[in-house]
This record gives sequence, structure tokens and C-alpha cells, in this order.
Amino acid sequence: MDTTQPGLDTAPLDDEELARIDAYWRAANYLTVGQIYLLDNPLLREPLRPEHIKPRLLGHWGTSPGLSLIYAHLNRCITARGLDMIYVTGPGHGGPAIVANTWLEGTYPELHPSVNHSEEGMKQLFRQFSFPGGIPSHVAAEVPGSIHEGGELGYALSHAFGAAFDNPDLTVACVVGDGEAETGPLAGSWFSNVFLNPVSDGTVLPILHLNGYKIANPTIFARISDEDRMSYFRGVGYEPFLVEGDDPAAVHQSMAATLDACFDRIAEIRADARRRANGQAVRPRWPMIILRTPKGWTGPAEVDGVPVAGTWRAHQVPLSGVRTNPDHLAMLEAWMRSYRPEELFDATGKPAPELLDLHPRGAQRMSANPHANGGLLLRDLVLPDYREYGQETEGHGRTTGEATKVLGKWLRDVISANPDRFRLFGPDEVESNRLGAAFETTDRQWQADVYPTDEHQAPQGRVMEVLSEHLCEGWLEGYLLTGRHGLFTSYEAFIHLVDSMFNQHAKWLKTTNAIPWRRPIASLNYLLSSHVWRQDHNGFSHQDPGFIDHVINKKAEVVRVYLPPDANTLLSTMDHCLRSRQYVNVVVAGKQPALQYTSMDEAVRHCERGLGIWEWASTDEGRSPDVVLACAGDSPTLEVLAAADILRQTLPRLRVRVVNVVDLMRLQPDTEHPHGLPDRQFDTVFTADKPVLFAFHGYPTLIHRLTYRRTNHENLHVRGYKEEGTTTTPFDMVMRNDLDRFRLVIDVIDRVPGLGENAAGLRQQMEDARHAAREHTRTHGEDLPDVAGWEWPH
Repeated sequence: MDTTQPGLDTAPLDDEELARIDAYWRAANYLTVGQIYLLDNPLLREPLRPEHIKPRLLGHWGTSPGLSLIYAHLNRCITARGLDMIYVTGPGHGGPAIVANTWLEGTYPELHPSVNHSEEGMKQLFRQFSFPGGIPSHVAAEVPGSIHEGGELGYALSHAFGAAFDNPDLTVACVVGDGEAETGPLAGSWFSNVFLNPVSDGTVLPILHLNGYKIANPTIFARISDEDRMSYFRGVGYEPFLVEGDDPAAVHQSMAATLDACFDRIAEIRADARRRANGQAVRPRWPMIILRTPKGWTGPAEVDGVPVAGTWRAHQVPLSGVRTNPDHLAMLEAWMRSYRPEELFDATGKPAPELLDLHPRGAQRMSANPHANGGLLLRDLVLPDYREYGQETEGHGRTTGEATKVLGKWLRDVISANPDRFRLFGPDEVESNRLGAAFETTDRQWQADVYPTDEHQAPQGRVMEVLSEHLCEGWLEGYLLTGRHGLFTSYEAFIHLVDSMFNQHAKWLKTTNAIPWRRPIASLNYLLSSHVWRQDHNGFSHQDPGFIDHVINKKAEVVRVYLPPDANTLLSTMDHCLRSRQYVNVVVAGKQPALQYTSMDEAVRHCERGLGIWEWASTDEGRSPDVVLACAGDSPTLEVLAAADILRQTLPRLRVRVVNVVDLMRLQPDTEHPHGLPDRQFDTVFTADKPVLFAFHGYPTLIHRLTYRRTNHENLHVRGYKEEGTTTTPFDMVMRNDLDRFRLVIDVIDRVPGLGENAAGLRQQMEDARHAAREHTRTHGEDLPDVAGWEWPH
């Protein structure tokens, strides 16, 4: 088929089918306009008056007619072909259109009985939209059938592909707004077809909704030539079909014919792939649709002497002065009556029978599809006993191991035990982050060319690697929201690229916690390695621990942050995270060889507590200490223990308590976070009046934020990362940020009452030790052997 032609000339709809689908579309448009404007008089039983209009007009009309046109035609295909389909709305600000379709399908009234198929129900439908106490103006968690938060643009296509992975019978129709298509994440998402296996995965049908304008500017795809636009999509691996026009009847026929052609082509691709399943894989050229219709189609053509329909002025609310301008009010009424509502709804406000007969039934409705409420399909992971994978240790702080490498062996077997519902996602870093054991049981999924020099690239695999944090995040979110499990591994500094995506997902979780019909989904799990303290060759650009600060801004009911200090605590932590639901879990762990501090039994108990006193490293002997040395993170833990060792040797009468924190949220009061420690228990561990020196993995201010309400906060002194970095040795890095063992000993001398004048010589020794360590690094390019090779003494 020559897809450079404007479209398909066939007319598959007979007169009756054409009339019915057009009526359904008109009904959706009528309901959309009503949601934007009306408080009352939903069926226009009387002329519109100002009191029928909302005082604040919020919503987006421009994209809505196209969204409803697509929805109506997809319903036809679902019914005719028995498709299992969900609808991802990229231009999610077109929320009233999707809400209108879910109401017509009957799903919305089923979930909200007061918003039923009646005149009063329609009134409530209109009133609740973008209204205090109602629902948002975009496609949000409150909208049945949605998995994609429409408040932010750029991620629809990655969510759609994430939903399709491991869902071989699912079709995901993904509408991409032409303004949204200009975003970097969306531009990268077109290449997701390189990773979609037509045998084991579902189908994504992208539909570029080309209506020409953003809020106030033209869109790029609308202003480049047809040849360039078609060449672009063929270049990224699609077979593009064009549907365009402004005559409803012609567009309906073209859309029906094009969807028929697309689904026929999809069936051919899948059948061919299954015939080849045991032979050479061939990357298919999947169909996609470019739908080019006017912005604000069927709305007011001109308002106050300027064009509106087909321009950027139709983007939001075409008639803005309806309450105060009689001409605008009259135009609104004429606009709504142009849809002929008397033909669409009976006297009670119920949709006409021919409309109710058009949409699919039950779970085949896109708004009722269980894949769009993934908790309904969620199955627990089969998790091997992590205790059997533990790092063998000889005492505390005397065995060297690689935490993420140990974890990788467990994850390898998690993948083996869950071949249809668990995947690793990451930007080309599985091997780099020492999780390469996964490749003992799986490959990287890849549908493009494979060279003899490649390793672990295959049409089917459980590892998803692409050099885009946005794409990894979007895939994983789509995968989780449709009922599966996964883990996102990333370098710590670059996870910031998905800050806004994390925001939206955390808000989704917080919102769905209060929606009874939304079932809990598997948690979004991050493993951040290659962290700030061990960027020995990458340097300052790779040194940023601030993602955890960003995460902790979100609601306590949703977020969790863990800093396991060694391999065994990492295993215990990750087992907990993969079992959890409705959280965002952030785990920070090093990948470099490092000392191990806990046996497996100790790690289990320590992680259950979340924080605890390490009696083996303390000298307070269960009595009130003179000072508390606290730590969170593997490198800070090393420095605290080395400082405690120095104090043990040089100030044997000083009572030192060492406290390690795994679960950062334990530092908050229990009134602020479910994991928080009650004040009495916190004071028992950290004391109510003694100096507390806290060595922290990240920015010091975060610990103060978490503990500012505690009794002893004024005695809390935090050392952490303070934006001093470069390409240097591990110990020089902690020295640059005053987190090193010698600096911590100096802090103890300076802050323990009465100690300073009695330990002046030791203080000077520590200053000299810092100087010597720096000079050695500058001379030899490596840390002092006594520092680099330090172990906890017998």
C-alpha cells in the first residue's frame, strides 16, 4: 500500500452505521461542551441563562472532538473484531472527552451511581468536571480506563508500550498530541517498537492527533511537508496511514477504513511472527495513524470577529465571557444545539438506544478493561529465599563484597521464577551496576539487527535497556499500572531526569489510595547505584544524591527511602520492596567492593527495625553515651566506623554509641510517616541531650528536615555531600565534603562538653592526618594504604 497517498478511498460504513457512529460522536461532543460550561439545564429544556453557567470556565475543547472520534471508531473495531483494548490519552488535557465516553459506555455511572444515565446524572456529570469537590480537568486516576496521568505531556507512548509488554492479546491505542510530540521523551518513545516482540507482547497503535496548534503556537508536525512527515515515521519504523478532513461523513468513512486496514496489518504481523517464532526474527513495520482534523472541530468558527475553530484560540475555552456577554451565551446555546441533543438522549436524559447498542459490553469496554486497573490482574511474585544468597562474613567489617553483585544473583532467579511478570529496566547499565548475573538466565529484548559481536541481544528477554531514563521510567510505569512488577536501575546522579515522571506517578498512587475501585498495584522500585561517593573516574558531573530529597517531598503514605550499608541488608531491603504495593521505593546501594558489616540474620533484624544501635561498634556498654555517631549509606557507614575505631583506641573512656539507619523514614515522627519512630523511642536511641554526629549519604539539610521536631535536634550535627566533587579517590572525596573519619573525630572533640581541652593533641593529630592523606593522594593518585585497607579490628 502506498501510504504517501492522502488516505484510503473505501467507505466501509453503510448509511445506518455512519449515522450511528456520527450520533455517538455528537453525543460525546455535546457532553464534553456541557462539562466545560454548564452547572444546570443539561438537556437545554429552556434557553440558557447566566446562572446555568459555571463561574470559572476550565477545560480544553480543542483536542476533544478528535479524541471522541477515535474513541467511537475504536469501539466499533472492538465489537467487530473482539479486541482486548485500552486507550492511552496523550493529550490528557482533553479530559472531558474521555469522561464523556466513559459515561456513554456506562462505566462511569456504574462506579458513580449518582452520575447515572438520567437528566440529574448528566447534571452531576457536568457539575463535577473541573469543579471544587469534583474531578480534575485532565484524564486522571479518577477516570475509569486510564493508566496515564494527563496533567503532563510526553510520556503517553512509553506508557503504552510498557502496558503492551508481556500482554500478547492486548491492543493499546495511544493518542499522541502533536504538541506533545515535540517533547524529548515522546520523540524518543517512537523507537519503542524496536523492543516490542509481536509473539510475546501486545500491540501498540500510535495515533498522532494532528490538529495544528499548541496553546498559542503552531506545532512542528503540522508545518512540515507531508513528504517529510511520512518519511519521519517510516524512518522510525512505522507504516503511516493518513486520515484528514473536516467533513464529518468523509472523515468517519476514512477513519473506519484506515482502522480496518491497520488491524488487518497487525493480524498479519502477528501471524507471520508466530510462524517465525523458532526461526530468524524480523522487525515488523507496525502501522500508525496520522489523524489531521481542525482544532476545536465542530465548535464556534468565529468569536468576536476573529477565527476560532481550526486555530490556537480553540485550545481551551472558545467562549470565555458566557456569563456576562449575551452574544457569547447565545453562541454557546447554538453550539450545543447543533449536536441535536433531542436525537441523542431521551426525555429522562438517558442515551438513545442506538447509542447504547454501539459500544462494547462488560470488560470489553475500554473504560472497564481490567488492564487499565492493573491491581485486578496483579499476581504476587515468586521470590526465592533471599537468605540463601547472602554474603558470607567473618565478623563485622572484615569481609569485602560487592553489594549489587550479590543482589544480581538473587535477581537472576527472580527473573527465572517470574518469566511473564517481572522485568529489569535501565539505561544501558545492568552490567555497569554489577547486576550482570541476570544475563545467565535472560537477554536484553531487542528486535533490530544483531551482529556477531553483540552479547545478550534477543527478540525476547527480561532486561529492557535503552539510553533514555524517560523511556525506562515510562515503560516501567505502564508495566506496573497494567498489573506487573519491575525494577528500575540507574546511576544516582541521572535519575533526576525522571523527576517530573516520578512526581506524576506518586500523585497517581496518592490519589488512587482514596479511590475504592482502583486496586493496589506493585510498587515502583528504584535501585540507584554508581552513587555520589564512588565516581572515581566520572567525577563532579556524576555526583548528585539529591533524588531522595525530591522523593521525600511527596506524601508519606506513598514514598520510602532505604540506604542499606552492605550486601545482606540490600538483599533484605529489595525482597521487602518487591513484595510491597502502592509505594515508590528508592534504594541507594554501592556497587564497588566494600566492607560487609552484617551476617544475614543480623541484616534481617536490622532491616526490620529500620535503624538500630550497632553494639559491636559501640563503647557505651548499654549506658548513656557521651556522643552518638549515626550513619546512613555505605560510605558514611565506613567513615563512622573508622572514626569509632580511632576514638576507641585514643579515648577509651569516651562512651560512643554507633547507630546505623537503613530506612530513612524512621527518622521522622510516627505522626508524620507510617515508618516513623515515636519520640520516646527516638530519644532512647539518639538520646535527649547528647551530641549526635550524623554522617549522611546525601545533602545534610535533609536529615534536619526529617528530625527538626525531635527533642534533641539542637544537638544534631550532620555531615554529608555539600557539592564538593571532582575526579578523585574515594577517601579524598569524603574529605572534600568533611565526611571523613578524621573530620568526624574532630567533630566529637569539638562537640562533647569538656573534651576539647583534654583532647587537643588528638585534634591536632587528626588535622595532620587529613593533610597527609591529601598529600599522598596528590602524589600517588591513590589513597593511603592504611585508609584504603582499613578493617574493623578483631
